[in-house]
Amino acid sequence: MQIGVPKEIKDLEFRVGLTPGTVKVLCDRGHSVTVETGAGLGAGFTDGEYVTAGARLVSSAEEAWNQEMVVKVKEPLAAEFPLIQKGQILFTYLHLAAARPLTEHLIQSGVHAIAYETVERGNQRPLLTPMSIIAGRLSVQFGARYLERQQGGRGVLLGGVPGVRPGNVVILGGGIVGTEAAKMAIGLGARVQIFDINVERLGYLEDLFGSRVELLYSSGPELARVVPNADLLIGAVLVPGRRAPILVPRSLVAQMRPGSVIVDVAVDQGGCIETLNPTSHSDPTYVEEGVLHYGVPNMPGAVPWTATQALNNTTLPYTLKLADHGLKALENDPSLAAGLNVTDHKLVHPAVQASFPDLT
Repeated sequence: MQIGVPKEIKDLEFRVGLTPGTVKVLCDRGHSVTVETGAGLGAGFTDGEYVTAGARLVSSAEEAWNQEMVVKVKEPLAAEFPLIQKGQILFTYLHLAAARPLTEHLIQSGVHAIAYETVERGNQRPLLTPMSIIAGRLSVQFGARYLERQQGGRGVLLGGVPGVRPGNVVILGGGIVGTEAAKMAIGLGARVQIFDINVERLGYLEDLFGSRVELLYSSGPELARVVPNADLLIGAVLVPGRRAPILVPRSLVAQMRPGSVIVDVAVDQGGCIETLNPTSHSDPTYVEEGVLHYGVPNMPGAVPWTATQALNNTTLPYTLKLADHGLKALENDPSLAAGLNVTDHKLVHPAVQASFPDLT
């Protein structure tokens, strides 16, 4: 199969769809891989490494896109819409529930769009997991930074010091993102509270963290009690394929102390905090209701060397199946079939259909 790897064009997105190591595996299997010049530089992979691995380098995005299958990291942006081709396989993160224009164009184009985040094995989403781990850890790393006074925050050290209480970290959601955020916050010495609606998950978290974390059932009254005292509020809610529910309304954000920080990892699915809007790595924060908001949807792009390799470690088996068998791979692998969002001008993923019933 002819596989294309274009350079990512999202703001300060330095990850790349395939590493040179993955390219070599594909080429050794008899596939051809076309890589746009400079696509891997931001993640630490030189053009020469891709050539050594067997790739063909091209100077334009058009050439990289003009392949049977395109492997990316982030969803196509408007500038890339004209490059998407009928009958082509697109394998990347899509997050369509919060992206109506992209959804409409994918349907119109006739592409076969398979989303990393909806590939499902059992109750697990293996291609979402590595980026969720990274985003969860970064949420606290960034939150701690923006709590610094020079960055516009309250001037709170999350771990505190002897004689001064530590900062309060409130995490909405006890899944992978929330769990990894809690690990980081605990490591810094912060006081941590996690909300979730899954009692079994709360039980698991109790076994994991013991008394180091306060575990709370997510309800309106309980959120209203806890959120105003948060120094760092982290949104970590995932409803696969669907837009994230709003858990924290504007009125509750307004009760937080000036200079507190919100980091919403769910922003690429619409966000779970009403005042949170998508931002970018080059302009990551803004102030609303006196609270500093961080809403970068491609947080792992800040650590592309780590993130690209972690992503490729999990995508490689699926990429190989698609390269070897094309769309027939979906017939033999239900987990991969669950990743199909759009095909033959139709929106087919049930959760995304629920977000856009008029497009089905």
